[in-house]
Amino acid sequence: MVSVCMAVFNGDQFLKRQLDSILVQLAKDDEIVIVDDASNDDTITVVESLHDSRIRIIRNAINIGPLKSFEKALAEA
Repeated sequence: MVSVCMAVFNGDQFLKRQLDSILVQLAKDDEIVIVDDASNDDTITVVESLHDSRIRIIRNAINIGPLKSFEKALAEA
């Protein structure tokens, strides 16, 4: 099983293309673990619109920065 980890913040503009590119390379048992760092754009909407069970999204209530968000994604993988 492969886990792709991502930390995102206000990434709605480019996120769909990035996720589409990753998803076609994953097997059915692989996953993408996304930690959203309290985005205030449509990041969550973009992720949810893909309706792919291989994507797990964790939402930070407050912005903790890219390093801690990525560490959180690694811990979830």
